[in-house]
Amino acid sequence: MKQVFEYAVIRVMPRVEREEFINVGVILYCKRLKYIGSIVAVNEDRLCCFAGADEVADIKANLAAFENICKGDKGSGPIGQLDEASRFRWLTATRSTVVQASKVHPGMTDDPAATLQRLLEQLVL
Repeated sequence: MKQVFEYAVIRVMPRVEREEFINVGVILYCKRLKYIGSIVAVNEDRLCCFAGADEVADIKANLAAFENICKGDKGSGPIGQLDEASRFRWLTATRSTVVQASKVHPGMTDDPAATLQRLLEQLVL
């Protein structure tokens, strides 16, 4: 049976003041299935065009922290220990940082992991 899910595109905006970004991943949350997941796929050549090569390592570290919070890993700090809904809301909150999330969009799925992969292919790759 299909369930409602929410997703946002994970973006990198190295120069926040310019408001230019590249899509690098997707985060998906399904309350009824208690699922939260994210996938990041960084094209380093493209990222180097937006940010200097010296900034890529920091951006990748920020993206790793984003994914760790999503997973609720032990090393993800207090935000990573929150429930799925709270982590999703925190990760998708509007902010002016290098790693951001788009507006949240809804959908229906019976397989959130497959939907997450499909969204990555459609919106990032």
